[in-house]
Amino acid sequence: MKFNEKIQELRKSKGLSQEKLADIMGVSRQSVAKWEAGNNYPEVDKLIDLSGIFGVSIDKLLKDIKDECNKSETKNFNGINEDIINFLCIAKRSTYAGCGKETQASRPNSHDLIYCEDNLKYIDTYLGSENFIGEEAIWVDNKPIWAMNYSGKVIDEAFSGSFLKEVLSAVTKDNPYRGPMVYQKGDYKYHCIVHGEFKWFNGYEEIYFNNRKVYECIFHGGIVL
Repeated sequence: MKFNEKIQELRKSKGLSQEKLADIMGVSRQSVAKWEAGNNYPEVDKLIDLSGIFGVSIDKLLKDIKDECNKSETKNFNGINEDIINFLCIAKRSTYAGCGKETQASRPNSHDLIYCEDNLKYIDTYLGSENFIGEEAIWVDNKPIWAMNYSGKVIDEAFSGSFLKEVLSAVTKDNPYRGPMVYQKGDYKYHCIVHGEFKWFNGYEEIYFNNRKVYECIFHGGIVL
């Protein structure tokens, strides 16, 4: 069940109209309607409110039930096992998120970071700075098996690169794409939504400072066997 379907089901189970839920949360009815139509997602503080209203953890609100049921299948799909997902998480923490040293640029003015263990290789390469586009990929015995493209931008000067790296360092095996679903430190809040499975997915992440959006990024990818 997707996020928008869960919100609608939970609202109805509480006997709430869209107007009443909107009133409780201090948003417009149109905002609730967009959430339930799958056209938009709540901001981080509103996700926290929804979690409290419905008595459901943020993790369960955001994670597809289908993904939870197929987790073991996903981790072993066409040779993508838990060891490779563990490797991906370690590689992410050891490169950009961990302020790893860049290697020689593969393209003019590109930023390239590489992490290797035995026959596994991870490469993250991107262009730009405040506006950026890049790709992460994994090779096994020099054969590419998984890749993810991403594109993002800094929206406000309050953006903190160190906070983003802290978030990306908190990547988990259950959500091995960017950062965790929700992460907060002081006035900074991070929010990440993912649709699909490891073999084929798309997602969106954003950062707020004092409830003002300062950064956003979209990403998508999957298995390339």
